[in-house]
Amino acid sequence: MDHQLDPCLRLQELGIEHHGEEEIAEKSSSWDNLVEEIKGIIGYEFRNPSLLRQAFTHYSYLDQDKTSTASYERLEYMGDAVLGFFMAKEHFAMYPDLAPGQLTKLRAANVDNEKLARVAMKYRLHTFLRHKKPLLGGQIKEFEEAIVEYPVHSSGLVDAPKTLADIVESLVGAVYVDSNSMDTTCKIIRNLLQPMITPSTLHTHPVTMLYEICHKNKVKLESRDLWKETGEIEFIVDDEFVGRAKYRAKRVVANNRAANEAYHKILRKLRLQTTRDDHH
Repeated sequence: MDHQLDPCLRLQELGIEHHGEEEIAEKSSSWDNLVEEIKGIIGYEFRNPSLLRQAFTHYSYLDQDKTSTASYERLEYMGDAVLGFFMAKEHFAMYPDLAPGQLTKLRAANVDNEKLARVAMKYRLHTFLRHKKPLLGGQIKEFEEAIVEYPVHSSGLVDAPKTLADIVESLVGAVYVDSNSMDTTCKIIRNLLQPMITPSTLHTHPVTMLYEICHKNKVKLESRDLWKETGEIEFIVDDEFVGRAKYRAKRVVANNRAANEAYHKILRKLRLQTTRDDHH
């Protein structure tokens, strides 16, 4: 498989702009070369190019192009199932001593929206997407900036556009349908999803970490929900402010970021206290 070629360079050679998602959909040259472009990314050449076109067609585009009769949704459904099976099979073989609960968490992290959206961005798969979603370009740009701040899987600290994850699932589904081979599809998934999350790199959810450290140290934890008014969530421990985050787009992301800040502030305070105790 050719994983050395930079997808961004290939797109530039075609004259495709870095963030022009809707404009890209209109460039026939990119569609004429779609099979070759995807082959360069995943190392597989489609026998039925119409499957590939379907895999990159959002339902919002169907009204625009009367020649397209199907969106990626059915292929996404298939890809979701194949990805889940692949991860279960892979982890069952790789980690014979891992309990079912941990296997479930590991599988979920490797196929969640954030992980798959990161894959889509890594290979610029969104630049092939045909859609008529006016807000998607801005959401993708925001996500691209967020993953610079959070370079590894963050367990809820970034807002991953679901559409990015969808097209990874639909591409996997298209490969499976086209090849009619689970072995072929699994080889592609294994390469596409690198680096995979392992037990040692699996992060605990920030809210879970916060509650656990407060429970362990017998401190009172309170939250202040100002999200509807200001987009902010705050955490207070023993009447002392410890964490705040603002994210107007989604309450859950604001909550996770505030919890993450609070956890690390408590951790630093406990370490400082331990250091002082050691010196007395």
